[in-house]
Amino acid sequence: MGDSILDMYLYETNTLLEQLDGILLTAEQADTFSEDSVNEIFRIMHTIKGSSAMMEFSSLMTVAHRIEDMFFIVREKGMDVVPEQTKPELFDMLFQAVDFFRGEIEKVENGDPLSQSIDHIVNKINSLIDKIQGNPAAPAANASAPAENASAPAAAEASAPAISAVNQDYPFGIHVFFDEGSGMENLRAFMLVNSVKDYCGDFITYPDNVETDPSTSDIIADQGFLLWFRTAEERDNATHAMNGAGSVREYQPVDAARPAPAPTQAPKDETPAPAAQAPKAEAPAAKPAPAPAPAAGQQHAKESLISVNLSKLDQLLAVVSEIVITESMVTASPDLKGLRLDNFTKSARDLRKLTDDLQDVSMSLRMVPVSGTFQKMNRIVRDMSKKLGKRAKLTLIGEDTEVDKTIVDAIGDPIMHIVRNSMDHGLEEKESDRVAAGKDPVGEVILAARHTGSEVIIEIKDDGQGVDLQAVLNKAIRQGLAQQDHEYSQKEILNFLMMPGFSTNTEVTEYSGRGVGMDVVKKNVADVGGTVSITSEWGKGMTTTLKIPLTMAIMDGMEVSVGGSMFTIPINSIQSSLKVAAKDVIHDPARGEMVKIRDNFYPIIRAKELFQMDKGYENIEDGILMWVESGEHSYCLFVDELLGEQQIVVKPLPNYVNSFGVKNYGITGCSILGDGSISIILDVINVYTAAHNIF
Repeated sequence: MGDSILDMYLYETNTLLEQLDGILLTAEQADTFSEDSVNEIFRIMHTIKGSSAMMEFSSLMTVAHRIEDMFFIVREKGMDVVPEQTKPELFDMLFQAVDFFRGEIEKVENGDPLSQSIDHIVNKINSLIDKIQGNPAAPAANASAPAENASAPAAAEASAPAISAVNQDYPFGIHVFFDEGSGMENLRAFMLVNSVKDYCGDFITYPDNVETDPSTSDIIADQGFLLWFRTAEERDNATHAMNGAGSVREYQPVDAARPAPAPTQAPKDETPAPAAQAPKAEAPAAKPAPAPAPAAGQQHAKESLISVNLSKLDQLLAVVSEIVITESMVTASPDLKGLRLDNFTKSARDLRKLTDDLQDVSMSLRMVPVSGTFQKMNRIVRDMSKKLGKRAKLTLIGEDTEVDKTIVDAIGDPIMHIVRNSMDHGLEEKESDRVAAGKDPVGEVILAARHTGSEVIIEIKDDGQGVDLQAVLNKAIRQGLAQQDHEYSQKEILNFLMMPGFSTNTEVTEYSGRGVGMDVVKKNVADVGGTVSITSEWGKGMTTTLKIPLTMAIMDGMEVSVGGSMFTIPINSIQSSLKVAAKDVIHDPARGEMVKIRDNFYPIIRAKELFQMDKGYENIEDGILMWVESGEHSYCLFVDELLGEQQIVVKPLPNYVNSFGVKNYGITGCSILGDGSISIILDVINVYTAAHNIF
């Protein structure tokens, strides 16, 4: 149970921090917070405070609590209360707070102890609160006159018992005491009033001018705060707000005609039960008391979404995969050979349709938009702009494109690294250079995603200076990766950027020059079955393209055989299959073979030779050519027979098999067929690479 609560806490907090990052980036660009943004930040901090208290993560709770206090002031008095010269400091502090929260969450995920010393960030927040409160803003000045008038009766009644100061129409009260030394008691009382409005709209308070008169803090600290209701039922409803309210030490129901009963200890933020309710109890306080109908509607919207542990989806997909295999085994059973079974055939077709539907649904459950990963790059661009002194903007295209969750998680780091490269290497150091080249002084990084059938194309473009091909080639020669007297194409030179340890930076900075570069990007993308390619135009910019499969679990494949062994070629890589005569094959001087298809020449790769098999056809007329294409490569694979299309479940190869480097030969996995036999799944790109390294 504890683990599931922790998982929910981590999921919720990470989601809130992503929202907060987006709000802050938008606000910084506008150089102010909108009313909605202030309310949203207040709500996010309140939720993090409550849930962190429930989990007993005191460092997170304390920082969230202080930011919540700050935004309570801003919410009540408006952005005018923040001095203009303080705004950059406010934005920087909030970004630091997000980083602090993320760092603490990472410690929780890794099982490390949380930070004990948070004085640095708390002092920053307190300093900003002092600056905000010390600013003579218009609303505070206007409020001073009524506050003086109101303070007179308050002072007169201060010596008398507060319980006697009751309106006869509101005889049912709650006496509230805040934590000793909590400070700003008047604002805490006003926060409580807003929370109570969610449960009861008609009540009065003593003191009644807490939002405008800071001097009421002393009265509340000394005598407590009173809320009076018309009926006992309304009072009972209002106690729900007490349970979730921060800083409430205790509260007790009081009655104008009866002595007060024993006080009820208010559950503090640190105790599990109320803190769990905290987000629900006070979250709407960020807005005026909502009407019942919208609140009910919002609740329905929340209930229509549930978060599911990814491991459960993995289990579901594993079961569906086994169903697909078993269904193939039943319909392809050798016991059925030669029998005329019309009813069985019809039922088998229906079963295939249902398994297809089941598979589609289970796959769709795992599909998530890339927007979460894309949005995080806004923060990278913002931070690097400030640290490198380069003005830049990030443009997002196609962020609603959906990809398998495991793939989204795997491509986050590669995309981040490429965006950092664009900021550090790509964009010009001086704006004057951009202006001289006829460009916008503000650099642009474009992050785009789109679907193409069974794969997703992600492009990271910048409008910077591009890659200096000669500099890259010179470095490749120095590192022994290239030969001095060899002519290299632009593409070959750019591929050096993805070699291990290759970095064009001459010095180590916070972001690059450590020798861990595009080779790691290439490896991470290859781990999920994707490819990376780079294009560049000097003076115009650079584009890095990631081609990634939508999913890696189930796919449509074409079964072929070579010497009695079966192989699967992904359907989306196949252009066509064709028979050719020996006279149509062209031989080049290097013993290679080529065939002409639609006015283009394509190399022939013989699977039997590539995999060094004993059996298999030698004569080109006996077998069949599979014209395949993936990424930049297009060629014809020569096999013995075409067996037919099959929906297959991709199974990873065992580690001891992978240790022999079979992936370098184009073997990416395997699948179990309906008759129980194993088929090797071929990776079209690596087959080409392997063949050209061998021959």
